[in-house]
Amino acid sequence: MHCSLLSARLTLGVALAVGSLLACDPTYAGISYKLSQTQAAPGDIIKITAVLFNDTDTAMDWTAPKTLVVQWRGPNGQATRSMAYLAEGQGPFTVPVNNFVQISWRATVPSEVQGLQAVNVEGDSTLLALDASQPGQGQVAAAPAIGPVVDAGKAGDTGAPDPALPSGDVIAAGAPLHAGPAPASTPAPVNTASSGFENFRNSLQPYEPVYFAVGNHDGRFARYQISLKYRLFRPQDPSRPDFIDNFYLGYTQTALWDLSSDSSPFVDTSFKPSVFWRKDALWQSQDKQWFAGLQTGIEHESNGKAKDDSRSLNFFYVQPEFNYRLSGGSTLTFSPRVKTYFGVADNPDYADYYGHVDWKLRWAQDNGLVLTGLYRDGDGSRYATQVEAAWPLRRTFINMNGYLYAQYTKGYGDTLLNYNHKTGSQFRIGLALIP
Repeated sequence: MHCSLLSARLTLGVALAVGSLLACDPTYAGISYKLSQTQAAPGDIIKITAVLFNDTDTAMDWTAPKTLVVQWRGPNGQATRSMAYLAEGQGPFTVPVNNFVQISWRATVPSEVQGLQAVNVEGDSTLLALDASQPGQGQVAAAPAIGPVVDAGKAGDTGAPDPALPSGDVIAAGAPLHAGPAPASTPAPVNTASSGFENFRNSLQPYEPVYFAVGNHDGRFARYQISLKYRLFRPQDPSRPDFIDNFYLGYTQTALWDLSSDSSPFVDTSFKPSVFWRKDALWQSQDKQWFAGLQTGIEHESNGKAKDDSRSLNFFYVQPEFNYRLSGGSTLTFSPRVKTYFGVADNPDYADYYGHVDWKLRWAQDNGLVLTGLYRDGDGSRYATQVEAAWPLRRTFINMNGYLYAQYTKGYGDTLLNYNHKTGSQFRIGLALIP
């Protein structure tokens, strides 16, 4: 049984290493930049913030560049170039369809720039304004706008200035009549590393949830899962991948671990390699609030045991995914998986307990709570239920990576070995790397 404990430690090491391997494909859809302030003197540190929005038809894995080159252009047109450095803890990111992430870099205002500057990230056509003057001396950021609010364009071609708007219109807009206060996509550089390890890492992506959870019911049992998928082909144009670019290899491993018995043996472990085709958005509504995707492939599952304890099966599945993007910043996903089995000589009655459809519903807030429900309906009164909840630990006083994870299970199939044995209600709590 000492080997079981050693195997457990090794497997858990693999699970913890998953987080470091999820630096994925450095591609993106739309990215926009802004400055954190409108005025800064030479030598001051400013923050450049970017919002990366994934409006493509597939989930996007992106590693932010560690440095950006920034251009500063003064009133005389002379350009100065400097470097901006990525803030700590910025990625890598996995951005679902119609979701976004925010990234920031820190830059120092060069000593030779003075006055009003047009600033841009090198390679991006957007110009940002910064008044590089000493505090209180800026001609733009420190100066109020003196004069009435004009009715722009009403002067026409007469050469006269635009007339002032009626005072009632200005007051209705919440503005003073005669003076206002001071003013309070071309791709950006990407990581082009091409080593063998970088190519491998950029093709490796999260798949099913990755977690470790412990519960106490007729003994203390832990359940853990590790899961990854590997993209077989790298698209030439990440925003418009070809059909073949959507093929993946998948691997998921789930185990039930008895922590209360002597030597802490494993009850059973399921090994699930697969090959599949996936696209997150085959169709999107015009406002992109609704989108539908598809995953289809073949999966093998076995417990790696021999003789009477051997369990294995194969199935082909089709899994449509229907997504609704809620206005509050969350996504509701309904993804039934329809399965047909083959090669089930070790357990030919498996479908009687697990059925042919996995009904799955998921609600995920942006950087917040994730709730998932799974239900399988077999013949007669046979069923399996699993409910999961995850909350990001970065939004707690712990402020660490990962999620606080809770899992509830009941019914048949807690393990592949005992797929035909019904278990009672089981609640577990632990840590998830991927919810």
